[in-house]
Amino acid sequence: MIEQIVFYLFGGILLLSASMVVVMRNPIHSALFLVLSFFASSAIWLLLQAEFLAIALVLVYVGAVMVLFLFVVMMLDINIATVRAGFARFLPVGITVAVLMVTAMGLVVGADYFMSDTYMAIKSVGSDYSNTKELGITLYTEYLFQFEVAGAILLVAIIAAISLSMNKSKITKSKNPQDQVFVKKQDRLRVVKMQSETKGTES
Repeated sequence: MIEQIVFYLFGGILLLSASMVVVMRNPIHSALFLVLSFFASSAIWLLLQAEFLAIALVLVYVGAVMVLFLFVVMMLDINIATVRAGFARFLPVGITVAVLMVTAMGLVVGADYFMSDTYMAIKSVGSDYSNTKELGITLYTEYLFQFEVAGAILLVAIIAAISLSMNKSKITKSKNPQDQVFVKKQDRLRVVKMQSETKGTES
């Protein structure tokens, strides 16, 4: 009973925060609600006894990916008016993609899959079963190529974020050490000769 209450609580938080990610106008607020969605998802994964996935979701996405996303959003000059103008134009495409995603998720997590012999065999394992070990063996043997491709894509994303933030047109206060070494005194110092002024006496 308590497990169901916790599941519905975090499920409601997940649905609310995911909806706020889409409807919020400020991208910073959307990113913060996305962080809340990740925390709610990790709590649900803990209820499903997927401890490694829950911890990886918090460490990788909240600790790394969202920091990178906030870095890009805060460093780039995003025209919010242009983004809002294109929202209504691409709304039918977004709804279509959302329906397709929900349909695909329904087919994957449907009753036909969870009531299969594979799921029942996993459910009937003993207490010494480690899903983290099984996940590592599967990830680094059967899906090793996909894992390497995902790592390369993330590396490209990091390099692209750094390249976009280092815009040459922005004003910077950094100095070139070579220019500082070869500087001359006449470039820094200018002596101005002025006549001295004396305060006159009042009669």
